[in-house]
Amino acid sequence: MDIRNVKVIGAGTMGNGIAHVFAQCGFNVVLSDLKQEYLDRALSTIQTNFDRQIKKGSLREDQKKQALSRIRTTTDFAESIRDADLVIEAVVEDVEVKKKIFTDLDRRCPSSTIIATNTSSISITELAAVTNRAEKCIGMHFMNPVPVMKLIEVIRGFRTSDETCMLIMELSKKLEKIPVEVKDYPGFISNRILIPMINEAIYCVMEGIATPEAVDTVMKLGMNHPLGPLALADFIGLDVCLSIMEVLHQGLGDAKYRACPLLRKMVAAGYLGRKSGRGFYTYTTQS
Repeated sequence: MDIRNVKVIGAGTMGNGIAHVFAQCGFNVVLSDLKQEYLDRALSTIQTNFDRQIKKGSLREDQKKQALSRIRTTTDFAESIRDADLVIEAVVEDVEVKKKIFTDLDRRCPSSTIIATNTSSISITELAAVTNRAEKCIGMHFMNPVPVMKLIEVIRGFRTSDETCMLIMELSKKLEKIPVEVKDYPGFISNRILIPMINEAIYCVMEGIATPEAVDTVMKLGMNHPLGPLALADFIGLDVCLSIMEVLHQGLGDAKYRACPLLRKMVAAGYLGRKSGRGFYTYTTQS
């Protein structure tokens, strides 16, 4: 199977980044979301990111124009699905929302279409179970920011076929990414390790062991991390971190994955990190 036409559902940070990378690498992309304003914002972000690449010398102006010409946007969920070789869902990290999308895609897409999800923690097996094509369902967990980060976690559901997995592994290489095959367990690899570390850093703050600045400084200077865990939590979104901790706790049943009470309190207060302007640090609108 030759994948040429890709549909991305969800035009947020991850969705527009995924569309950006596919278009830059020569694929035809349809980006969809519920409102035109979301799509307009996504296109503006994509153009800004292309301009950043041009400034760095990694992209030419003519390449930017060609890539942008490969991206179409729509608020019609069903549009272009019949022509899609691959559909990637990149919406909110909510299992019920994703299940509904998978059910609708399975009903509308040709039998040959592969359905992928960019979920960072939700079970591929559970999502695939609502379809009649579990062998063609797979996880493609891109890292943020998508145009910059090289890793893609390729997650096999319980019934994902070898053919589908190999196809997505090869496709990831065509995107100039480095794919890593992962089995379907809560949090996969990246968030199984990362989010509990962030959660423990939050406990350090809650228990008065150190300030957020001190925790981050220790991890940057002592452990050679490019970004401290609390600054990273703000970048990811504290609500997203909480959601992943809950998936880990529920899926693995171990008390060590219990979300820190301070994390819950901050999310309840609307302190979500960069996107809300306040998390462990305070951000201006330009941040």
